[in-house]
Order: sequence, then C-alpha cells, then structure tokens
Amino acid sequence: MSSNKRDDAALNIANANFRGSMPSSLLGGLNQRLVSLKFGTKMMSSLNVLVFAVIRHTIQKRGLLLPAYTNTPKLVYVEQGRGIQGAVFPGCPETFQSSGQFSRDGSQSSEDQHQKVRQVREGDVVALPSGVADWFYNNGDSPLVLVQLLDTSNPANQLDQDFRNFFLAGNPQRELQSQRSSYQRDQFEGQRGRQDEDESRRHQQDRNRNVFGGFDEQILAEAFNIDTRLARSMRNEKDNRGIIVRAEHELQVVSPHQSREEEEREIEHRRGRGGRFNGIEETFCTARLKHNINDPERADFFNPRAGRLTTVNSLNLPILRSVQLSVERGVLYPNAMMSPHWNMNAHSIIYITRGNGRIQIVGDNGQTIFDGEVREGQVVTAPQSFAVVKKAGSQGFEWVSFKTNDNAQVSQLAGRVSTIRGLPVEVVANSFQISREDARRLKNNREEVSVFSPSQSGRSDEIA
Repeated sequence: MSSNKRDDAALNIANANFRGSMPSSLLGGLNQRLVSLKFGTKMMSSLNVLVFAVIRHTIQKRGLLLPAYTNTPKLVYVEQGRGIQGAVFPGCPETFQSSGQFSRDGSQSSEDQHQKVRQVREGDVVALPSGVADWFYNNGDSPLVLVQLLDTSNPANQLDQDFRNFFLAGNPQRELQSQRSSYQRDQFEGQRGRQDEDESRRHQQDRNRNVFGGFDEQILAEAFNIDTRLARSMRNEKDNRGIIVRAEHELQVVSPHQSREEEEREIEHRRGRGGRFNGIEETFCTARLKHNINDPERADFFNPRAGRLTTVNSLNLPILRSVQLSVERGVLYPNAMMSPHWNMNAHSIIYITRGNGRIQIVGDNGQTIFDGEVREGQVVTAPQSFAVVKKAGSQGFEWVSFKTNDNAQVSQLAGRVSTIRGLPVEVVANSFQISREDARRLKNNREEVSVFSPSQSGRSDEIA
C-alpha cells in the first residue's frame, strides 16, 4: 500500500496528549476524553474554510455530561451505548410533567416540569442549533460514547473561528479550554499581535468556571430570588469533577419511550407529505432532533456483496435546514469499495467507527494529497470537490461522515450512475485516447451503484 502522502498524519485514539491543530495533515486521532481538530494544511493553504472541531466523550454508567451551549451548530453521533438527552429551546414550554415522588428519606417531592428529553441509542444522530443548551446522561449499563462535530465556519457562529463551550454548571477543567485558540491561532494564523491576548486567556484558564461563576453572587441571588448560600453553590468554585459528573443516584426524569411502530408511523407520515413542510409542524419547540442512522432497513444504497450507505439530511430530519449540516453512514464489507466520487456542495469530515481501510484524496491539479490506511477512531477531512475513494481492508470498514451542507450531494466517477457513464462513448474515447471498445468497457463494466463488490482486478491491492 502506498503511504508516501501520509508523513506524520496518523495519530491513534490512544494518544491522550493530542490536542489542538494539525497543520500538515488531513488525518488525526481522537482522544478518548476530548479533542479539537482544526484542519488546514500546507498543501491546501487556500482552504482555510475547513474549520471545525471534533469532540469525543465517553460517559460511564450514571454519568452526566453537564448542561452547556456552544457558539456553533453541532451534530452528535451516538457511537456506543444508550442514554437520555435533553435540549432547552428558549421560550418553549415545559411540556413534560412528573407527579410528586417519594425520595429516599420518605418525604414526597413536589412535581417537576421540564422541556422534552429524548431516549438515544447507538446509531442515533442528534442535531442542535447554535446556542441551544443540552445535556446527556448514561442510564445504561455500558459506556455511552458520543462523537460531536462543531462547525465553527457556520454562518450561525458570529464570533471567531474557535469553538467555545459555555457550561451552565460544574467547574470545567483546564484541559477543556486548552483545546482552543492558544493552539490554533499560533499554527494557522501566526498573528503575533494576539499573543498578549492568549496569555491573558491562559491566566483565566487557571480558574475556569461555569457561566454563573463570572457573576456576582448577590446579583445571582436577586435574579433567581434565592439566598446567597444557594447562589454561591451555582458558581461551583470548589467542584473539581470536570465536565462529566457521576450522579449520586439514578436520575428520575420524565421520558416516555417511543415504540418502533410509532417511529415507523412518523416516518411514513412524513413521506406521505412528499417531504414538504408548511413551517408549522416543526417549530423549534416541537422539532424532531434525532434520527437513527445504523438501521440497515433505512439504507439509501445496499449491495449484498459490498455494503450500504445511509444518509440523514434535511429531507428526513428537517431541523438540519437550520444547522446546515448532514450525515452519511457507510458500511463496507471486507475488500469492498465505495465509488470514487466528489462532494459537490460540502466538505466531508470522516470519522472511522470500525475496521480498517484505505482512503485516497485527489486535488484539483491531480495531486494525491492523501493516500493512507486508516482505522477505528481516526478522522479524515475531504474538502469540497476533491475526489475521494474508500476501500475496505480485511476487517471491513465503517465510518460516519459529517457534511457541511444540510442536503449534501455526491457525484460519482464510476458505476452505473457515474459521470463517466453519462458521457457519449466518442467523448470518452477521444478524451482518454482509447478505442471505442475500451471506452464502452470503461463506461459499462461496473454496473453497481455507490458501493462496489471486490473485483478480480483489484484483489492484488487488498489491505491486510
């Protein structure tokens, strides 16, 4: 396998010290706790629009990822486990109500009202607009693993191109904030005029606090109509647990389970309207935020000898129109291949979820800008219009691609619905200086769509 374009690109998921930016590669590894990746390469210095953060959280049993909001829209992929997720939309009513319950000491607590919470499980994609506070809780028996994409170049972000987590509780540790601009600016922008500002931020990071930690406790007491003791507790100044905390006992929140039949009826109902919405059915208060992408029955393309592709976009999850992002889930069987293609209107940030494979990316001048073997836990970015091909290794190959358009479109280079197939045979023959017979073979030898089964001609290149 050729690896001359990899250099120092590969960083595996066990690299606990990796943080910040990667100025000379398209591929990186994800820390098991948290990592921010900002991709902009020396070969692609004009593509500074490739600015995003990828974060991976592992939440243990009874773990709570504290409520927070960000300056960017985000997509969350549930890589493993199950749990519950809540999002608070400003101005929306608390439509979930619980009756009074008995606590451990025997006293009855008053009823609670809160905004909608959702059950999440492996394969779910959750979309969240910029500025919406959300939280996750693991109510299962195995770790809940979340992979988040934050698109800092999205128009909804009116700040700079750093991702910022604004926590509403806890005392975020220094490691969280250090993922941000002090690393990224130095390597990508080189603006020495910012050094004093960065130094000031580093001093502030020594005492990171939640949002309420910056307010005067008297102001908080007055705003919430509480005493100063409770206001002081909101600031969490002596809390060193970090951004994921362990609940003292199982959380009791109102969360009705949606049956599979109800979910299917909802999908069929939406399909029955032909994908058209009048703007009333899905306000922010009632919007459907999640869609499961792992179910094989929902695949958009399926080849029993090669694998499948499934897409979640604004047609089947309308809130993605707001966040202007979409997701593709790919599964390739051993030694199968995804058709060479390019993304017509989006960048693609590819997170490998399982197996191993080979990815090649080719730029506008025909230069191979990436050619390397990738494995579980790594991230590759494919810029808009750059040609990409993925080939599975002997273990098979699975990935999730976050795309920077709510209705991302792909144009294939090979196969039954490819660009080459759509050209007249005379154009193909003259373009490549080949015979008409060879041109017909080039056009017609691959009858599959999107995912290709292994061919005899490609078996010499199989990945171990």
